[in-house]
Amino acid sequence: MKTKLYLTGLLFIITIFSCKKGEIIGTGPFSEMEFKEKEFDFGKLNQGDKVSTTFEFANPSATALQIKEAHGSCGCTVPEYPKTPIQPGKTGKIKVSFNSAGKQGSVKKTVTLLANTKSGVQVLTIYADVQTK
Repeated sequence: MKTKLYLTGLLFIITIFSCKKGEIIGTGPFSEMEFKEKEFDFGKLNQGDKVSTTFEFANPSATALQIKEAHGSCGCTVPEYPKTPIQPGKTGKIKVSFNSAGKQGSVKKTVTLLANTKSGVQVLTIYADVQTK
């Protein structure tokens, strides 16, 4: 009984301190994020090429969309995203840069976005076929 109570209390404390100030996990109101495309293929690249693409999205909801974080799956994939909220009915862009240095063959990289949407996560994917020089 004491162990169960101790574990429940510990879980509660971890949950409280893992949330950012003013943020409760799993509560609304939620926004939405609609992408024209969630994948992009650069095709054939020469090893060492630096390329980028832009993913366009819309906020069709009645709540402002806030992208809290964006992370590439490795240091070769760098996202640039709006830091200010995207108001209802407005659009935004996420630029994804890819550096093919040190890569070879078929490459698949992702960008993970954390936002105030119901799922909380959106994943964008880029592909390339990196040719050695």
